[in-house]
Amino acid sequence: MIIVNLDVMMARRKMSSGELASRIGITQANLSILKNQKAKAVRFSTLNDICKALDCQPGDILEYQPDPED
Repeated sequence: MIIVNLDVMMARRKMSSGELASRIGITQANLSILKNQKAKAVRFSTLNDICKALDCQPGDILEYQPDPED
């Protein structure tokens, strides 16, 4: 299972959802879907823009955890 730690990086950078969404060119609703673990996929271009805006690496945002069922 992939965990999205976007809210953690946003808090570290003191950036609001509205500001990040504006900087990367997506809606706040789509950013919320990503933040709340509801997204089924993320484009590399979007991930690139997030990392650029938050000055971080993809591994700061995405984390792998084994599924409990496995």
